[in-house]
Amino acid sequence: MPPSPADQPHTILIATRSGYDAATLRPMLAPHHLAVHTVSRGDEALAFTRNGNIALVLLDVALAGSASLELCARLRQASARPLPVFLLSPHPSEEERGRAHEAGAAAYLPMQFPIDDMAEKILLYLQAISPAPALEGVPAMATLEVNYHTMLAGSPDAILLMQRGSNRILDANRRTRQLFGMTEAELLQTDLLSLCTPTQPDGQPSEHVLAMDLDQVMSGEVQVFELEMRHSSGRPLTCELRMVPLSTQEHRLMHVRVADVTPRKLATQLRDGKNAVLEMIARGAPLHETLDKLVRLIEAQLDGGHCTVMLLNPDGVTVHSAAGPSMPADYMSALNGLPIGPAAGSCGTAMYRKETVIVSDILGDPLWAPYRNTAAHYGLRACWSMPILLDRDMVLGSFAMYYYEERTPGEEELRLIRVATHLAGIAVARTRREEELQRHREHLAELVAARTAELQRAKEDAEHANEELTTALHNLSMTQEELVRRDKLAALGALVAGVAHELNTPIGNSLMMAGSMSERTAALRRELENGLRRSALQAYLEQAAAADEVVIRNLNRAAALVAGFKRIAVDGGSNQRSRFMLGDVVAELMQSVQADLRQRGLELIEDVDHWLEMDSYPGPLAQALSNLIENSLVHGFNGRQHGHGSVTLSAHDSGDGEIALTLSDTGAGIAPEHLPRIYDPFFTTRLGAGGSGLGLYITHNIVTGVLGGRIEAASTPGQGTSFMLRLPKVAPL
Repeated sequence: MPPSPADQPHTILIATRSGYDAATLRPMLAPHHLAVHTVSRGDEALAFTRNGNIALVLLDVALAGSASLELCARLRQASARPLPVFLLSPHPSEEERGRAHEAGAAAYLPMQFPIDDMAEKILLYLQAISPAPALEGVPAMATLEVNYHTMLAGSPDAILLMQRGSNRILDANRRTRQLFGMTEAELLQTDLLSLCTPTQPDGQPSEHVLAMDLDQVMSGEVQVFELEMRHSSGRPLTCELRMVPLSTQEHRLMHVRVADVTPRKLATQLRDGKNAVLEMIARGAPLHETLDKLVRLIEAQLDGGHCTVMLLNPDGVTVHSAAGPSMPADYMSALNGLPIGPAAGSCGTAMYRKETVIVSDILGDPLWAPYRNTAAHYGLRACWSMPILLDRDMVLGSFAMYYYEERTPGEEELRLIRVATHLAGIAVARTRREEELQRHREHLAELVAARTAELQRAKEDAEHANEELTTALHNLSMTQEELVRRDKLAALGALVAGVAHELNTPIGNSLMMAGSMSERTAALRRELENGLRRSALQAYLEQAAAADEVVIRNLNRAAALVAGFKRIAVDGGSNQRSRFMLGDVVAELMQSVQADLRQRGLELIEDVDHWLEMDSYPGPLAQALSNLIENSLVHGFNGRQHGHGSVTLSAHDSGDGEIALTLSDTGAGIAPEHLPRIYDPFFTTRLGAGGSGLGLYITHNIVTGVLGGRIEAASTPGQGTSFMLRLPKVAPL
């Protein structure tokens, strides 16, 4: 049964110079009522131990003193109770392990000992937890023996057993033999260093790198690292090695798992290289540099392959070499100017056929018959070429892979050549577009220069013509001012004549009646001197009443005409602007005219969207609509009191920021010859019968001026008249 927490010390003291992961250890021990305290000096560790309550110490050998590790004994002496000490070493060794045992250490562990394992070891030592019970019939791990060679042979990974110190290979499974292309006997006669390349990719000797990696493995710092190794054929292999030390009483061994990560490395290099090539294309690097980068990238993925890029000349028949950094320079020069055709080697044929051409044996293939001796001179034996196409019909060039031995492409080589052809096509197409764009720029510059010269000449001609036009404009302005003065006088004369014509009748009638009554008054005065008869006075009064009626009627007519004249010039600034609902204005207007229409036996039809909102002038709008209704009553229905007919007022949103408002009647209509003159002032077909000729003129001024809209009229004689008003929802300021 574990001791009670109240009876035992409950602090784990950690004394290390370097940082120790106490933060991770602390929550693992807390459920067992164990705290963790850290110090970085030996005197601090002694002082804290003297205070008591220390259950166990984790002590860095660097703080333990000299070779005898005397701090270990001093800590136990400072404690009032037996104090176990675990010594931690950054570089464990058998010699140091012996000194730790002599110093009385309870355990000797690597500084990198896993934290969870450390927590379990502490709890087991302090008996805070119990060890797993031994089960009957199940072998204990300490006594379990396994045939290592049998386990090695059955592993799917490449695994070998190595002797530490000499690095000699003691055992290797079949997968290891396949990886390095060696027999078991060959592997057992060599060591791990012999399987490595002389130097690593960073230039360091493999012997030095392997020794450093083995030291780190033994110190517990790493278990996995990379090494550049090689196949028996000399082909380099990038391998990932995982090492686990194995020790017995007689041997110091190392279990080594070898994983070939060359495909992964090549895939990473290909991805990064493709990104680099695309970046060069995007920033507009020279084409030969981009293609050279692409060729070197693909060659790094091949085992002994060499690549070229050939481009088709503008003539569409001959080719020239664009890239081939690892090929003989004389051979590349010899390809310049060669024609494409049905039997023009691999590249010329691929461009001619617009399809991939694979030649596994150059010396025996008829496609290479014209160039067989040249290829043999340079030792070329196989060539695979794929055309570079802008689209299905336009050939830009070809990308080829050469080998110095007879060879047929595998799936990986075909994938690589497709990738290379695609990137080369992007680069060449981009360059072609840039060249074409540059030609357009140069041509445009020539056009601009020519156009500039032409415009300069036109400017000079325009300046000369402008001088003449200025003189003519000055003369025209003087003439226009004179014409305006004449037009104003003519308009004023027409207005005065119209006003005089309209006012002459009522004023003349009033003057005539006033003169007649003056004569009758003088006669009445004379009769009064001689004796006035009742009958004479009665006759005078009747005549005076009739005269008064005539004078008042004519004067009222004259006053109405003057009021109409005042409304001819409509001033929008004198009317109050507001936001209103069109239906409210129409409703108020209908109330004022409903009785008159009903009295005449006419039907008023209203089709107005009441909720149409306007920001305009409601007063002038009502006046314009009233004038149109009055015009229908006076002219459309001839002022008759009884009859059959209708007046229709409709208003709807036209959807373009305007309101379409229509007033139509079923009256007599307007004669075609009168329709163009209906908006002229004083034009009326009812002169002397209730028409002044100003109603439609005033309406036109209100609609086009104050309200900022348009008015249109349409009429068919005998069928009626229609006026269409198009008014903006927001009147102009």
